[in-house]
Amino acid sequence: MSIWRRISDFITTTAADAFSSIIEAVRTAFEGDPETRRRVAFSIAMIALSAKMAKADGIVSQAEINAFHQIFHVPAQYRQQVERLYNLAKQDVAGYEAYAAQLASLCGSGQPNCQMLEDVLDGLFYIAKADGALHDQELIFLGTVAEIFQLDEAKFDSVLARHVGSGRADPFLVLGLPRNVTFDEARKRYRSLVRDNHPDVLVARGVPEEFIAIANQRLAAINAAWEQVEKDLKAYERV
Repeated sequence: MSIWRRISDFITTTAADAFSSIIEAVRTAFEGDPETRRRVAFSIAMIALSAKMAKADGIVSQAEINAFHQIFHVPAQYRQQVERLYNLAKQDVAGYEAYAAQLASLCGSGQPNCQMLEDVLDGLFYIAKADGALHDQELIFLGTVAEIFQLDEAKFDSVLARHVGSGRADPFLVLGLPRNVTFDEARKRYRSLVRDNHPDVLVARGVPEEFIAIANQRLAAINAAWEQVEKDLKAYERV
């Protein structure tokens, strides 16, 4: 069953006029189906945080709205429910910190660098840069979300590097590698990143299939970074 059908059915049967109560209801509504709960929680949280972040720089641009629809291909029959969620999130008095904390709790307490939460952060970066720039308020928003998600500084810097620089980003930073890394260590890291970020792996950890555009973009950035790192390390070994 489509994740949007599950979300639509869930919203229809959930008596709530505040987004924060909708997120909390996910925990019990799908208690017997943890896989669906992860996918529904991921999608609802992305809608909530996207709506809040779109206002972070004071302007909700059409480019940001378009970016949301690029990574979330919502069938026409479910768009009304998704728009309702988006508008509820914008209007809810709860701040984005509350949504981020609720989502982090679904990943389990005491789990720093949870991969599903990195996927959420990646999607938020994708939307934030849609208007051609990452604004200061958006970076503050993203940094605060990363802290709530318990993503360490190295992880945040790696995600940031994938999304800025228009190809000029530090490839070592993209791959999370120190400058003094050996070729074998770098290759091992690269292969691990490719394996961990394969679209099938993302789906297995709760990312909806509709979100796989982000996985493809991430792999492209990882491959481009490795191409440069491989060239640099081989050149260094020949010296």
